[in-house]
Amino acid sequence: MTLRGSKRGFGSAQRTLDNVAKLQKKPKAFAPSARLSAKVDITRHDVNGWPVYHVSPKNLEPDTRAIFLHGGCYVFEINPVHWSFVASLAVEAGTTVIVPIMPLAPTGTASVIVPAVADLVASVIAEVGAGNLSLIGDSSGGGMSLAVAMLLRDRALPPVRRLVLIAPWLDISGTDRMLAVIAPSDPMLAVPGTHAAGGLYRAELAEDDWRVSPLHGDLAGLGPITLFSGTRDIVHADALRFLPLAAAAGLEVDYHEGAGMLHNYPILPMPEGDAARVEIAAAIR
Repeated sequence: MTLRGSKRGFGSAQRTLDNVAKLQKKPKAFAPSARLSAKVDITRHDVNGWPVYHVSPKNLEPDTRAIFLHGGCYVFEINPVHWSFVASLAVEAGTTVIVPIMPLAPTGTASVIVPAVADLVASVIAEVGAGNLSLIGDSSGGGMSLAVAMLLRDRALPPVRRLVLIAPWLDISGTDRMLAVIAPSDPMLAVPGTHAAGGLYRAELAEDDWRVSPLHGDLAGLGPITLFSGTRDIVHADALRFLPLAAAAGLEVDYHEGAGMLHNYPILPMPEGDAARVEIAAAIR
């Protein structure tokens, strides 16, 4: 993972911003691979200008839904690893996974994206009921998922069946003291670049605004949560802060700590990721 070079890219704020600028000029493809159609049915339904994919087990029409919000520091596009996870989860959980392709920062910013995703979730709740819908997010998508759940609560909508947070990025400020402890062993992420990316996403909002850093928001009244975090991941610092706050708010949290695991391990193609995906499928089934 170190040799892939992502940590070097995140090691400098300017390198991250330069990478984002290149992607603005030449965006990455976001569509799922045609190879996945061998195991799942994939359809696209554009919603208010966003591509929204529905991924279901072959020849089945499940009653349940899961909405997946992909990670990428709010600035990088969904990738083949995400799509492989989505397809496997749809089959193993026997559910339709809905994947919105959201505008990336700096075009898509929190004050616009969070309410728009909440609107999408609300429309699915109206269709199948909150008890038949789960909300899943990895990394920045995990932070967005928590913020969306908080906004839905404020709109007086019932909580979804399960909120699954995979290595969630819950505070974009980069000020947690534990970051300096964890960072040397993280082979993927570094604070300077992630902080710069978070700045593009928050735009006019403060760093402690709950829409970009939901750790600073009111957690009361949210539904059950399943949380995965690896100890060799700088956002593990966020998970460690979240747990006592969730307990104080009276939330039900099923916490899974991956000892020695790296960022986003539950979606990666390795034995620990496979085991975590089994737990996720069980949680939303």
